[in-house]
Formats: sequence, C-alpha cells, structure tokens
Amino acid sequence: MPQDAVATVNRAAMANEVRENAAAGRFELVEDGALVFANYRRQGDRVIVPHVEAAPRLRGTGAADRLMLGIMQLLRAEGARIVPLCSYAAAWMRRHKEYHDLLG
Repeated sequence: MPQDAVATVNRAAMANEVRENAAAGRFELVEDGALVFANYRRQGDRVIVPHVEAAPRLRGTGAADRLMLGIMQLLRAEGARIVPLCSYAAAWMRRHKEYHDLLG
C-alpha cells in the first residue's frame, strides 16, 4: 500500500475514535492519554462549536484536525450541520471544502 494511502487510512481510523460526550457538551478524542475536545451546543439540527482545545502535548500533532474530521463524520451520519464559532473550527472548515455542505 502506498505511504499516502496508509496515512489516509490511519487518519480516518483516528477520526473514528471521536466520541460525543453529551453530558459534558463536547466531542472528544483521546490520543496517548491526552484529550482534544470541541465544546458544542445543539439547536435543532445545528451543532454550534464555540471552542476547540487540545492538551498542550497534543498541540501541533494534528490531533485537533483528526477531532474535526471525526466530528464531520458524525454530523454527516446524523444529518446535522455545524456552526463553527471557534476560530480553529472556522479555519478548518475553510480548508476542507468537502465538508462545506455541513455548514449551517
């Protein structure tokens, strides 16, 4: 398998580890025992994301990117849309045109 394909498969596998923690109002991804999360609130079929944060040791590793990818997969599966208020989430959405259909 070409190296690019391995990276894509690994990235998608990581994104599938994203879980919704409804009690805490956030999506979460744990990597190497550290947490990256996105706070959210729901309004109908819209998911408003005001904040994304990664543990200091995960910053710069792509963990927040993998979190956002997982969130997009979850939202697409449930037919929901995203309102990215957080500057990171908004910038991520600008870079990933394949998810613009989820903007709400």
